[in-house]
Amino acid sequence: MNNRFTMHGSWWRGLGGWNFYFLIKFALLWYGYLNFHALSNLVFLAWLLFPLPGVRLHRLRQWISLPIGVALFWHDTWLPGLHSIMSQGSQLAGFSPSYLLDLANRFINWEMIGAGFVLLVLYLFIAQWIRVTVLVSLMLIWLNVLTIAGPAMNLLPNSAATPTEKLNDTPAAKAPDGLDQSAPPTSANLTAWLNRFYDAERQRATHFTDALPADSQPFDILVINICSLSWSDLNVAQLRNHPLWQHFDILLNNYNSATGYSGPAGIRLLRASCGQSSHSDLYKATDQRCYLFDNLAKLGFKQQLMMDHTGVFGNYLKELREEGNLQAPLMSQAGISPEVTSFDGSPVFNDAQLMQRWLDDRTKSSDARSATFYNLIPLHDGTRELGSTRSADWQPRAKVLFDQLDAFLTNLEKSGRRVMVLVVPEHGAALQGDKMQMSGLRDIPSPDITHVPVGIKFVGMKAPHQGQPLSVETPTSLMAISEIVSRVVDGQVFNAPNVNMSVLTDNLPQTPVVSENDNAVVMMYQGKPWIRLNGGDWVPYPQ
Repeated sequence: MNNRFTMHGSWWRGLGGWNFYFLIKFALLWYGYLNFHALSNLVFLAWLLFPLPGVRLHRLRQWISLPIGVALFWHDTWLPGLHSIMSQGSQLAGFSPSYLLDLANRFINWEMIGAGFVLLVLYLFIAQWIRVTVLVSLMLIWLNVLTIAGPAMNLLPNSAATPTEKLNDTPAAKAPDGLDQSAPPTSANLTAWLNRFYDAERQRATHFTDALPADSQPFDILVINICSLSWSDLNVAQLRNHPLWQHFDILLNNYNSATGYSGPAGIRLLRASCGQSSHSDLYKATDQRCYLFDNLAKLGFKQQLMMDHTGVFGNYLKELREEGNLQAPLMSQAGISPEVTSFDGSPVFNDAQLMQRWLDDRTKSSDARSATFYNLIPLHDGTRELGSTRSADWQPRAKVLFDQLDAFLTNLEKSGRRVMVLVVPEHGAALQGDKMQMSGLRDIPSPDITHVPVGIKFVGMKAPHQGQPLSVETPTSLMAISEIVSRVVDGQVFNAPNVNMSVLTDNLPQTPVVSENDNAVVMMYQGKPWIRLNGGDWVPYPQ
């Protein structure tokens, strides 16, 4: 009996090098870089410690544990899941080699590698006198007890706090019916609230008049959909005070684009006449009244499509056609000179020349009204100067584009045409990364990425323009765009001797902040951002 006990006792072994594995995780968790799954790690620890007879079985367990440990480590990070990587695989294949190298260089955090080396030396030094396996086991058990005792308890030294760009700077508006946020932010309550949000959004739609009145005034609508532009980016690049932003009549300062990717952003904007849908519903049939440009076409606005790129990457143009129901032919890019090179190696055409072509074409056209969707991408991550293999800095590119847009608005005013210009960015560039994803990545639609500046300009009005843009601070999203357009389709705003912009923006549809990509949902609840990855539990967004 004593021999058996001794023999079984000899089967117990410490964690060895796996101690360092868990210490690295504890350090990352402390600084907010992990979406730590305490129970999964405890089960893995038990697997590593379970007594096994003989060295051969122990070594076999070590080899089996290597891929398990790597997969669990990945699962504990904020990195995209396997499904997301597989879904984006074809797009990754389209990246230029220089852009892939740039992304890889950004992915490596040399400071963290240095800190990890210091931790390794400390571990090797301390392990000579202290049973580190006991400390690691006790720490992991403690983390599990904390999780069981209170899943909302914060394990980090700094609480999951307000994002860099606050979307709730103004006093909270009255919550829409059924969307009260007084319940505690448990995972079940957050999921229930999100479901109620989508149920409520399915009931909303913009009302467009069936026909224009006899005294309606013809004008053009130009929607400029800019890729990779957010308030956070403007702050990082110190371009928030560029003259362009003073050129508008209305600024939606608290606007949420609801996604971090171009295809879904285009679909959402083209379907802006209905409430916000989930990501999966973007790729399903929807009510015909949801299509903003179809609603305008029924009132005599000729649909037009303009882009400064080919639209091939990510099947962007195809998605606009199939899911956004925008069937207008792409305006010719012949004779337009390339301005920069995109991340996939394709040309990005000169936007100043494209906008001038649009103005020239409208001047010659016999169509009294038009509605143009214009998508442009010179601010996209990985864009480079012609002939260069190095990604160009965002700030100079943004300044050039803002100068071009500002000059275009000035030329429009000189032309005498009546045009409603709406600048509606797709999403931000993520110039400033965070603890969840490095700069340039938008797999997770954080508030810094989806809080974008929206400007509206009425060119050719009879009424004098006000000195400063009217700032709308209430939480708005895509449906507010459709609503403003529906209020001015008769064109009387251009003919009125006086225009009160506050009347045009009064009681705009308000939309709580909910943003969604394929495998990530981020939403504001009780004034703080929360995130759910791959359908799992909700956790506070780490800052």
